[in-house]
Amino acid sequence: MILDLHGKLMGGPDADNIRDLLHGIIDGGSKKIIVNLGGVNWINSTGVGILMTGYTTMRRNGGDLKLLNVSDRLQSILYVTKLNLIFECFDDEAEAVESFFRE
Repeated sequence: MILDLHGKLMGGPDADNIRDLLHGIIDGGSKKIIVNLGGVNWINSTGVGILMTGYTTMRRNGGDLKLLNVSDRLQSILYVTKLNLIFECFDDEAEAVESFFRE
């Protein structure tokens, strides 16, 4: 499943919406999620926390969450926080999808 996000990812209702969406996806039987951040034009530390919570939720339910179209700014944040060791990031959608089948 590919989840396309748009706009700003900054917390508040975003956290609840994404949490509810992920639980709905899990309840529907999907365990492999790609979060496409190509439409996200701003992310703050709370937004990074939302992604981390989503990752943790998926892993606890036997799934995985990977990131697609990560901006240079977010790549820097992930590197500084060492979250680049947690998140798999891709620039190509087909490669991201294929990565689930190489595991």
